[in-house]
Amino acid sequence: MIFALIGNPNCGKTTLFNQLTGSKQHVGNFPGVTVDKKEGPIKKHEDAIVVDLPGIYSLSPYTAEEIVTRDFLIKEHPDAIINIVDATNIERNLYLTLQLAELNIPMIIALNMMDEIAANGGRIDIETLSELLGAPIVPISASKNQGVEELVRRALKIGGNKEKPKNVDFCSGDVHRAIHSIAHIICDEADSHGVALRFASVKLVEGDERMMTDLEIQPPEIDIIGHIVEDMEFHCGMDREAALADARYNYIVEAVKKTVVKPTESKEHVRSVKIDKILTHKIFAIPIFLCIMLVIFWITFGAIGAGLSDAFSMGIDAIIGVIDKGLESLAINETLRSLLIDGVCSGVGSVLSFLPTIVLMFFLLSILEDSGYMARVAFVMDRFLRTIGLSGRSFVPMLIGFGCSVPAIMATRTLSSERDRRLTVVLIPFMSCSAKLPIYATFVAAFFAEKKALIMFSIYLLGIAVGILCGFIMKKFAYEGEPIPFIMELPAYRFPAVQSVLLHMWEKAKDFIKKAFTVIFIATIIIWLLQSFDIRFNMVNDSSQSILAEVGRFIAPLLAPVGFSDWRIATALVTGFSAKEAVISTLAVLVSAGDSSQITALLPDLFTPLTAYCFLVFCLLYTPCVAAIAAVKRELGGKAAIVTVIFQTFVAWIVTFIFYNIGMLIL
Repeated sequence: MIFALIGNPNCGKTTLFNQLTGSKQHVGNFPGVTVDKKEGPIKKHEDAIVVDLPGIYSLSPYTAEEIVTRDFLIKEHPDAIINIVDATNIERNLYLTLQLAELNIPMIIALNMMDEIAANGGRIDIETLSELLGAPIVPISASKNQGVEELVRRALKIGGNKEKPKNVDFCSGDVHRAIHSIAHIICDEADSHGVALRFASVKLVEGDERMMTDLEIQPPEIDIIGHIVEDMEFHCGMDREAALADARYNYIVEAVKKTVVKPTESKEHVRSVKIDKILTHKIFAIPIFLCIMLVIFWITFGAIGAGLSDAFSMGIDAIIGVIDKGLESLAINETLRSLLIDGVCSGVGSVLSFLPTIVLMFFLLSILEDSGYMARVAFVMDRFLRTIGLSGRSFVPMLIGFGCSVPAIMATRTLSSERDRRLTVVLIPFMSCSAKLPIYATFVAAFFAEKKALIMFSIYLLGIAVGILCGFIMKKFAYEGEPIPFIMELPAYRFPAVQSVLLHMWEKAKDFIKKAFTVIFIATIIIWLLQSFDIRFNMVNDSSQSILAEVGRFIAPLLAPVGFSDWRIATALVTGFSAKEAVISTLAVLVSAGDSSQITALLPDLFTPLTAYCFLVFCLLYTPCVAAIAAVKRELGGKAAIVTVIFQTFVAWIVTFIFYNIGMLIL
């Protein structure tokens, strides 16, 4: 059986999905975390699949999330719907519930956060509310796993017996007449296309063009439907959508009056209001955010992060030493031994040594995200982003971009405007992804050990500043127009769930390790081969005579004006196109760093402090990795992907050129 899990953003839907399936999916405490549907089998019921659909407020197809959800329900025909409703915000949540009931699909309602209702003196008459909504209700607390087993038991029963919701006529008078008049006209079309008659009729009253097209309504019928709706609007004194919304909310308000004893103001809400007076302050909000990020960088790259990374690096070096002695004792061929130690172990080990740094940073960011603070940052950034033609909603994909550009680019599907979506995709690569952390950590340790947090903060801030500047320019010349209005629900501040934070850390660690032993592993072998052989495939003792040196020398003149004249630097930047971590693994191979700790000591042979900082700037801004470019191609097309590579690299060259020449004048 297939169960569709549907609810409003921030109602606990993804948390419930994790409880139902045991999934390792991350739970984010801000809207837009679920872009595409995700699925998994219910624990102990492998033949029952739950599909986690995007969080939406209604089934009106205005946004990508609503279209994904509606198409799945109408075209995929799930066996049942699990509609999760936030009991602390029940009126707004039930608007979607009434729409789902019209689909005539078996449905059960999971009334979430009942623990908060009870704790604050509230009460809900479950049985009466169930009668009024026409579907069974199970009270639950998804975060505490309360009531979930009962929900599963009843959902399996309802899905197996195909128990459809009872017909609930939420409207009366002119709206009622319009819906039923249209139902008589389109009954044959709805039946032949397998669409619930009530749902189709309501959608046509709303003026839903997609439904008109799907049902293949003919011009004479369209004309009659138009007259029916015009007559309804005239008598109601409001437009079609407002009339339907008014009828639904009137029904919901009456149902809530009969069944809900509202709780006193919750502790969570009181606490959130007090905190928001500071964290969303008109003047201090952005400085506070910057200070919080500075503290995160200080923890990540200061004593704690550096200590963990150094300890991990020592462990890796010890393992490499044992492998090297083992190969030596076995009298392994010197060329093969060089490949394994100087190529694979040195390259992969140099990247893996930064695993603690990445895990620690995402541990701290997960706490901010799951606490509800990042939703406030999106709200605060709305006014700021409007100067470059975007709304605060674009901040969510940009925030994801600090982790990885690929899911961030995919997350732009949540944006309602195609213009906003395209502009956001172009700006996401300027947000420094986690793959660049090994580059930053290595160079900061080698050249700026006394100012680690400040240098890291400046790099991230520079990426944001350049992105804003480019956005402002593109708003003027390429993406003219105004951003869509931004409406966002601010969730109450909550203490982050330990399980959620740990799952997020594990996902990042797993992705990093997977990349180290796939992309980086292959890249280090290729780099070693190209570095060890000349153009006639004779093995060389001096890497400056190798194939790799020839490639690097060809590119180096283009990079000389920004301070990178050595062919090894050019080569490292080229390999960074495959994956940004490959920059460090390439440099480790090229400077013959025997273990992961030696690269820091050997880098001053290639860079000065000025060129080291310029290198960080260039790595921050130049072309995203091949996976990110592929994501741009999927979302916007091949032309946009090519333009992104050229544009980003051009911006990186210009900005680095400015930094280098100003630095030369000062120093």
